[in-house]
Amino acid sequence: MENFKSGFVSIVGRTNVGKSSILNDMVGQKVASVANKPQTTRTAIKAIVNREHSQIIFTDTPGIHKPKSKLGDTMVETAWGSIPDSDVVLFVVEATSNGIGKGDQMILDKIKEAKAQTILVINKIDLVSKEQIFKMIEAFKDEYHFKAIIPISALKESDVEVILEEIEKNLKEGPAYYDIEEYTDQTLRDLAAETIREKALKLLKDEVPHGILIEIEKMKKGKTREEKPIFNIEATIYCLRESHKGIIIGKGGAMLKKIGTYAREDLEKMLETQVNLKLWVKVKEDWINDEHFVKLFKNTD
Repeated sequence: MENFKSGFVSIVGRTNVGKSSILNDMVGQKVASVANKPQTTRTAIKAIVNREHSQIIFTDTPGIHKPKSKLGDTMVETAWGSIPDSDVVLFVVEATSNGIGKGDQMILDKIKEAKAQTILVINKIDLVSKEQIFKMIEAFKDEYHFKAIIPISALKESDVEVILEEIEKNLKEGPAYYDIEEYTDQTLRDLAAETIREKALKLLKDEVPHGILIEIEKMKKGKTREEKPIFNIEATIYCLRESHKGIIIGKGGAMLKKIGTYAREDLEKMLETQVNLKLWVKVKEDWINDEHFVKLFKNTD
């Protein structure tokens, strides 16, 4: 198609600034797990937005934070590596921030170093006054030549459209890299694991979630007794401590059942078929520093 544009866009920002919510809103599908807790995204998740005159391939990177484990190191490396590799960078900050903090400054320095085409998105403007929004714009606009500065509330569809239009403006002409029916390059196993982990993140106590890993042991299509299609999924939730295992399972298995029920409901919508989900919980002490597990999160593109 003549005048068709395409390109790769990385979404960067500190932990918990709303990157995954923005991505899901732009794609119109849940491809990144969303929870009101930091470090939700661990890998560079790719999502595809197909528009009339463009195809935009997004990478939702892990939030920038001070790493305290090999997993943390890998997450931050993944985020840093995405900046020079992108055609456009979407830098997300919070309207509630008090100017440019240390974390935002670190990201800004990496953007400057890469001389990246960058759009600044000031998220969560519904939580602050107009004066605070203006203060944030003033703090950032003299720091770098942003292609655009867009204040948004991730809840509004019109805001998402403004971002997509601005990105499209800054892409070069090129082919569609993916089929127009596709919206992510994640496998069904990846999506199933992300869905289970998201439910655990939302339901568990603060000290447990970031020490969990979901491994899909089995994912197979089958048929029910009534000959209806069904996905049989078996997954293991790994945690760091025996005490965490007890919390994940809950009294009489109540918490594990709740995680499984919520995950199954989402998976059935996603897969458009009945799902039989079985979950187990195992302790793997210090897995966040175990190379075997950490390599699962390395960006191998």
